[in-house]
Amino acid sequence: MSASASYEALSVETLPERLKGVAALASQVGADHAMWQVQEVGDGNLNLVFIVTGPEGKAVVKQALPYVRLVGDSWPLPLYRAFFEYHALTRQAARAPGSVPEIFYFDEVQALIVMEFLSPHLILRRKLIAGDRVDGLAEFLGKFCARTAFRGSELSMKSGDKKADVALFAGNVDIPAITEALVFTDPYFSAEMNHHTEGLDPVVKRLRSDVELKVKVQQALQRFVSNTETMVHGDLHSGSIMSTDRESRVIDPEFAQYGPMGFDIGMLCANFLMAYFSQPAHRGEDLADYQEWILGVIEEVCATFETEFRHLWKTKRTGILYPACLFEDQGHDSSPACDAVLAGIWRDAWAVCGIEMHRRCLSLAHNADFEDIADPAVRAPLEARNLLMGAELIHEADRLTDASAVCDIARDFNGKDVL
Repeated sequence: MSASASYEALSVETLPERLKGVAALASQVGADHAMWQVQEVGDGNLNLVFIVTGPEGKAVVKQALPYVRLVGDSWPLPLYRAFFEYHALTRQAARAPGSVPEIFYFDEVQALIVMEFLSPHLILRRKLIAGDRVDGLAEFLGKFCARTAFRGSELSMKSGDKKADVALFAGNVDIPAITEALVFTDPYFSAEMNHHTEGLDPVVKRLRSDVELKVKVQQALQRFVSNTETMVHGDLHSGSIMSTDRESRVIDPEFAQYGPMGFDIGMLCANFLMAYFSQPAHRGEDLADYQEWILGVIEEVCATFETEFRHLWKTKRTGILYPACLFEDQGHDSSPACDAVLAGIWRDAWAVCGIEMHRRCLSLAHNADFEDIADPAVRAPLEARNLLMGAELIHEADRLTDASAVCDIARDFNGKDVL
């Protein structure tokens, strides 16, 4: 493919001819492009995703589209998001080695990335709906969130490097704007593209009438847009994780920006809680056991995050924040400072968690956990539990002590008839 060629969306039919000259792709699947088999598998909201199979193996080709695929060309979207996804993946690979697919090739003009084909990995959300378990999932995710949060901040980075990175990712304007609207704003008024399950009107009215709740959500938005603590994945949910029975990888960081350290882990926990609340429609006799497994994952993710963050604090604190010259070099314990930083992280995380639980039921892009429940009469009461718990998390974010307390709240709402 010519580096000077203007952008053109790929198709199953055109990909082999257009990418035959990409040596990095040929090295993965085989040099004879006539032997390539191409399958389009993109089921997300934004991009084209192809699996290319040849005599030597498989690779994934991901290409951005100039619009939101979920909506169509009436919602244009810049192609530069592929540039930021590429740069986010390279940083995640350095900050949390082994956590993301290997990148083989990037073409900025064509807005495409050639990357490792993960097999037999499946989207984690589908595994949760099916009732599958993944060994080591919580440890992997807890360490990923802690390592990317810590190493992408001035707790670790040189100040100049951090500022340069913030400046780079500040160019990713339109994608974070989706988060600012769909996550933090649209659920709390009758936005044009909102939709919700029939029967939820009383709960929706209750949320939108709660002025204190909306103030706290906007405070969380203010921190999201103004706090550049670390590079966040920006869209870390169970659809952005691929797993086997014992291995996982994180994908799709095109929403990456510099933001609050608690953002990713808060969004992640929200999606596990939604999986938890949806389970009565997906499980039979093993319902209680599987729901408890999900809550156990949440608790272990958060405990692992704390443990890893504290370990990095003690061993890798090389940035300008909380330097050893103010603490250890003077014989002082820096643990109280770490405690304070973690308290701020968890405050942000639980607020984001509650907000994400709202947007996935009330805004544009809903979760399959609930959407796969065909009967609205079954779906609405489960979503109502999720929505009301989300409100409690937002209200109590700065008073919640740990993930065990959050899981206890989930158990309480899971036993309530709230509609």
